[in-house]
Amino acid sequence: MRQLNGVIFNIMRYSIHDGPGIRTTVFFKGCPLRCLWCHNPESHSIEEQVVKYLNKCIGCGKCLEVCPTNAIYAKDNEIYFDTKACNQCGKCVEVCYTGAMEIVGKVMSVDEVMKEIEKDNAFYDESGGGVTFSGGEPFMQHEYLKELLIQCKKRDIHTAIDTSGFVKKEILDDMSDFIDLFLYDLKIMSDKEHIKYIGVSNKLILENLERLVKQNKRIFIRIPIIPGINDSEEHLKDFVEYLISLRGFEQINLLPYHNIASEKYKRLGQDYKLAEVKTPSDERMKEIQEKFESHGFKVKIGG
Repeated sequence: MRQLNGVIFNIMRYSIHDGPGIRTTVFFKGCPLRCLWCHNPESHSIEEQVVKYLNKCIGCGKCLEVCPTNAIYAKDNEIYFDTKACNQCGKCVEVCYTGAMEIVGKVMSVDEVMKEIEKDNAFYDESGGGVTFSGGEPFMQHEYLKELLIQCKKRDIHTAIDTSGFVKKEILDDMSDFIDLFLYDLKIMSDKEHIKYIGVSNKLILENLERLVKQNKRIFIRIPIIPGINDSEEHLKDFVEYLISLRGFEQINLLPYHNIASEKYKRLGQDYKLAEVKTPSDERMKEIQEKFESHGFKVKIGG
């Protein structure tokens, strides 16, 4: 086994929302997109990061004493954390005995990740599950990802990729034979609005999706429903028209927006721009589901 290393920020066992059956979901750090509604902001950077849990801090000041860049400072009897000044050395984490400072992301070898994946082999066999590589964007660490996929195939473990599709075609082609299922995100059909809300064009994303369909790959389309951004009748019509022309995929998963990530942004010292957006009602999600189903698509609400 090639001992490649990658950066992982979470490994979730017994997952039932990231593909069929009971799965282990491996979350990669690093993402080329900046979706305003992202619920994993800790995945944006590929580097390990120090985060602060404000509710755990007791103001002891130990972190101030060891910070070499003065990224942590006191003002008006409160302690503040300047993420831009932080060099991620982790010294504050070492001295924080309340757990208010934590490093998100861990460098792991292929062997270490495989040991975690293999713990639940029995559940994969019984439930028709397997491993899902998510993120972030797994393809950002493509050499590391490929080796993990190869090792899973050697062990006959079902593999799924949760991807934005924003990846070079040659990288996608190099790995597609090792991937049993693509959980493929479609966020906005308008290229102009895609750039506005996500930060990149969707042209490559659509080209890659069409490429996978022509290769007869197994695909679940995942559409996040974000009120005020992509849930208008015009946006839904654009989705339907494109998917009718595409076909060749197995089902559509509609993912209702939740603002549960607000606290994560605070820990990273970032503003969450959609904090006031409300979760779409069950009735609205059902309406959208029926709209897609009326065109013959198999549709599920949630992962």
